[in-house]
Amino acid sequence: MDRGSHLASLKAIAFDVDGVLTDGSIWWGPSGEEWKRFSFTDIMAVSLARRIGLRMALISGEPSPLVDRYAAKMHIKDVVKGCRDKATALRQFSAASGIPLGEICFFGDDVNDIPAMQIAGSSACPANAAAEVVRHVSTSGFVSSRPGGQGAVREFIDAMLEARGLVGAEVFKLRPPE
Repeated sequence: MDRGSHLASLKAIAFDVDGVLTDGSIWWGPSGEEWKRFSFTDIMAVSLARRIGLRMALISGEPSPLVDRYAAKMHIKDVVKGCRDKATALRQFSAASGIPLGEICFFGDDVNDIPAMQIAGSSACPANAAAEVVRHVSTSGFVSSRPGGQGAVREFIDAMLEARGLVGAEVFKLRPPE
């Protein structure tokens, strides 16, 4: 199966958060609050993915409440935080959603994401992922030319749309599922 038809056949994406949907930075405010930077380019990509019916999950190693806030904003119901075994979390997402692992992409950026990438049907990573992750993904997945939190997810979703013969402006007109 070529890359385009494989991207067209995916039914779900599970994202790591830090380093994928964010640039991997953490800011602490003077009162100890934690801040993360999310890109509106990637936010639009997730919105477009929802509009074409892709199911999404967030599987994060961090227990940050900002993951919940992002999930609520993006209407992502499947969220695992503080996760040390992302492969198990991905299996649980697959079982709960009824989507086979072969039809799920895991999008990660560091070595703790590799076990989930190994069992997913596809994997993706940003350009600035750990070298070991890039090596793993480059054999059969999608390596973005953009860094995490700076359009990597958008580039991936645009490739998925293209593989389905869709363009973002057309998809944006679709009503997102409830």
